[in-house]
Amino acid sequence: MDLAYDRAGQGEPLVLLHGLGHRRQAWNAVVPRLVGERDVITVDLPAMGESPPPAVGDYRTMADMIEKLFGSLGLDRPHVAGNSLGGLISIELAARGAVRTATALSPAGFWNAPERVWCIAVFRIAGLLGARLPDAAVDRIVGNAAARVALYGVFFGRPSHHEPADLVTDLRGLGRHHRPAIDAALAESAHWPLPSPPAAGVPTTVAWARRDLLLFPHQARRARRALPGARFLTLPGCGHVPMADDPERVAALLLEASRTG
Repeated sequence: MDLAYDRAGQGEPLVLLHGLGHRRQAWNAVVPRLVGERDVITVDLPAMGESPPPAVGDYRTMADMIEKLFGSLGLDRPHVAGNSLGGLISIELAARGAVRTATALSPAGFWNAPERVWCIAVFRIAGLLGARLPDAAVDRIVGNAAARVALYGVFFGRPSHHEPADLVTDLRGLGRHHRPAIDAALAESAHWPLPSPPAAGVPTTVAWARRDLLLFPHQARRARRALPGARFLTLPGCGHVPMADDPERVAALLLEASRTG
């Protein structure tokens, strides 16, 4: 499978991976702050964004596909960063020693059973709304700051600050375009193993958004136990998708973390 990607900038390569049901444009506000120092590659995971099917549910298989992309682009152990599912894939790549550094923003996979059920419920409800709400209703919701908070607050810390057109695309993606990929990953997630610790010599940073209402910040405690060699930070004021809430802070973190390798 050929994964869709964009590439811009100069310097050491940095591959950016989005979360479940999202797309590479999730990084749009961050990329301009990176391209002066990094060769930035934003990737659509399988069956999401513009990447073709089939959908893939196992994050380790997705990591295999990202490694294959490294080879096709001539990347020798690039830096990698990811959010949510992309963060889990980044940690897996660090465990394999396939990257120079890894940064994971609110990574998936460190939940307990009730928290996983909550996550599934959120995606199911968002998917139903994205699939069934008429265009006029979606336009009214995203056009009202309070309504944006009610609908999108579980994903974003500051949904009232986001562009309405982007929010419409995100909601339709959850309900229509990315539904097979979401369903495959959620079904497989019950069998996801905890990732192994980073390989020797692969600096790994885990940054949890303080206002994350999807993968709650206390899940970082489990991540600390599973990844004893990683560095842990907090992103104040940010929700589950921190690069949309505070792109300047996230860009600074990615540059700083990638300088450690």
